Amino acid sequence: MISGNPKESDWKRFRKITPDLREKYLAKKNAKLLKLLTATKSTPTEQFWDTFEVMLKEKRILESCLDGHSRSRMFDKMLLMRRCGMLPDEDLEPFSDKLKSDLTEMAKILRN
Repeated sequence: MISGNPKESDWKRFRKITPDLREKYLAKKNAKLLKLLTATKSTPTEQFWDTFEVMLKEKRILESCLDGHSRSRMFDKMLLMRRCGMLPDEDLEPFSDKLKSDLTEMAKILRN
């Protein structure tokens, strides 16, 4: 898997769940942004700029994880999505055992 193309069933699942993964991820991030915008210990200017900085960071994460999906890059995108917290373990359940194993193994390699 790491060096080859994913199974057709994994590719179809990935394409299907990606919009839901994005929405769940952004729901969590939007809640954090709302806290920044309403922080009582900050001035309105600080609230704005603190939120803006976080939004720029999240924009880069979203572009990295979600732009340019192709079957040949699916594994890399999934690995990145896992590292960014967009693809939790429970969302990996419907994928093939081989793909899950490869993602886990590569994540271990990258941590070291």
